[in-house]
Amino acid sequence: MKRTDRSKLVYTVKNKCRVCYTCVRECPAKAIKIINGQAEVINERCIGCGNCVRVCSQGAKVFLETKDEVRALIKTNDLIIACIAPSFPAEFTEITDHKILVSLIKKIGFSKVVEVSFGADMVAKEYKKLFNNSNKKCITSDCPAIVSYIQIYHPEMISSLAPIASPMVAITRIVKAKYGKNAKVVFIGPCLAKKSESDEVDEVLTFRELREMLNEDSLTIEDADPIEFDPPFSGKGAIFPVSRGLLHTIDMTDDISEGNTIVAEGKNNFIAAINEFEKNKIGSQHLELLCCEGCIMGPGMSKPDERYSKRTCISNYVKEKLNNLDVEKWEKDVKSFENINFSQTFDDVNYKIDKPSEEEIKKVLLGMGKKEPKDHLNCRACGYQTCREHAIAIIEGLAESEMCLPYTIEKLHDSIKNLNISNENLSTAQQALKQSEKLAHMGQLSAGIAHELNNPLGVITMYSNILKDEAKNDDPIIEDLNLIVEQAERCKGIVGGLLNFARKNQVKLSKTNMQNFAEHSIDSIIKPLNVKVSFKSEMKDPIAMVDKDQLMQVLTNIEKNAVEAMPDGGELKIYITDNDDEIEINISDTGTGISKENMDKLFTPFFTTKKPGNGTGLGLPLIYGIVKMHKGQISVQSNNDPEKGQIGTNFKIKLPRNN
Repeated sequence: MKRTDRSKLVYTVKNKCRVCYTCVRECPAKAIKIINGQAEVINERCIGCGNCVRVCSQGAKVFLETKDEVRALIKTNDLIIACIAPSFPAEFTEITDHKILVSLIKKIGFSKVVEVSFGADMVAKEYKKLFNNSNKKCITSDCPAIVSYIQIYHPEMISSLAPIASPMVAITRIVKAKYGKNAKVVFIGPCLAKKSESDEVDEVLTFRELREMLNEDSLTIEDADPIEFDPPFSGKGAIFPVSRGLLHTIDMTDDISEGNTIVAEGKNNFIAAINEFEKNKIGSQHLELLCCEGCIMGPGMSKPDERYSKRTCISNYVKEKLNNLDVEKWEKDVKSFENINFSQTFDDVNYKIDKPSEEEIKKVLLGMGKKEPKDHLNCRACGYQTCREHAIAIIEGLAESEMCLPYTIEKLHDSIKNLNISNENLSTAQQALKQSEKLAHMGQLSAGIAHELNNPLGVITMYSNILKDEAKNDDPIIEDLNLIVEQAERCKGIVGGLLNFARKNQVKLSKTNMQNFAEHSIDSIIKPLNVKVSFKSEMKDPIAMVDKDQLMQVLTNIEKNAVEAMPDGGELKIYITDNDDEIEINISDTGTGISKENMDKLFTPFFTTKKPGNGTGLGLPLIYGIVKMHKGQISVQSNNDPEKGQIGTNFKIKLPRNN
């Protein structure tokens, strides 16, 4: 029964796939594999239902077209018979007279046009015999997608398939019996799976392809000369393509109180019915299964929706057909072909693979953040019914973790959070680099100024002292000379500060207990009663190599500034911690803070916010120079927004443990 080649019945157009997973969601066989964001069809698993083609809004899923093969067949043979499926009234709604459609099809080059619905008439008779004369429950076999699904995924149920040919295969056998074995048969219908159903049919076209051929040949309704279908003429089998069409044809019902047949159509319903049938939960009832919601909703239809209007078109056509049916002629045709063998056998093409272990499934679920049952949202955004099914698909190589929407959103949030942190760190680093460059230039300038001032200051100091020694004790000039010496010494101190800022001095390192050292620094400043001082250490190893004298100057300078920033009281905190390589000292206060416009100027020599005469502006530059001489880092964070409750300053000093 199976055609020789199922490969590429449906395939993906590269780079059109937009990773929406709609095709995965709609594929009943889960024959879609996600590879680098592209949804590829696994041909061995594909049942040809065409759901992926029908739902893909991007046109990334396309089916195998055979228009060229049909045209080649028409050119090489004199007797080409088009067998048109009974769903044609639902496709060609613009053609009110079927005779016009027959004419147009023949103008393409077909010799004869026959209704497949006569094959449906004959198949219905076979089903009626089966249902009435057999106690064995069975599954209808007229839908090739259903047959393929059972062959591939439930091979143990092949024996439950009704051993009856589909209407397409039945009409093929009939027309070859009537018109000769050399006749070539082209089936035209709404189904993709028909393209791989049987080797008995020479070629298969969808209604979409037929429309394209009519357009390519510029054939319109105006070109048609109405022609009736070629015999044999069908009867009630024309109702086959709608839901419950088979039952209606054989005058049976699926009424729960009367019938012995369950009808299930659509991708979810037919799978559920098969699973329950396999577990013997359905009892002795037969199954009439359709992969689509009636053949009128097949993927080969050019209009994918309007189910009920399509059903109405079929109903109207069938009513008209039965009203005009030559019953005597129809019965004669039925009798003349009833000796044809309409049986069918089915191959086992089992593709089932071993299920993964619970441990493997759990590992994949944990990797997607699904640690507890409540984390299994089963949102189906990935295309799978449950998170567990998705995990199994990942293990089987069909899916990727990124297909899980909650997992991907969580990763995105984490990425944004980490990016914000990185941006903040980068901004801080850029500001620190800018400040370092600025201070480095200032240091070079300070070093040059200090170097140039040292010599004249030395001369001034030396000659001032010489003049003092030569002057008499009661000479009034001595007072002036003392002032000169005093101011020269002050200038010398300023130059010393500039040299420290420029890091030209040397440090005298010694092994120091930094915990005791930092705590002792508090005793070197004056602490007002309204200022609370606290010290905390979390050091694992308090020993480090530092210059005690210079580093004490750093700590006491910062602590003194902190106290002065809290004239109305507050809290001064010293917190020290360490790791294997460095010591970190934090000195914070709850003072008035530093304004944003002054932050960049903190370590600039001679910059001060204190009143004239209360500061030289060399304290913080001196601190900066000493820290740099220790190969350390110093940074400042300050808030100056009382309305938001944000006040205070924190100095952070990092020093290498061993210089």
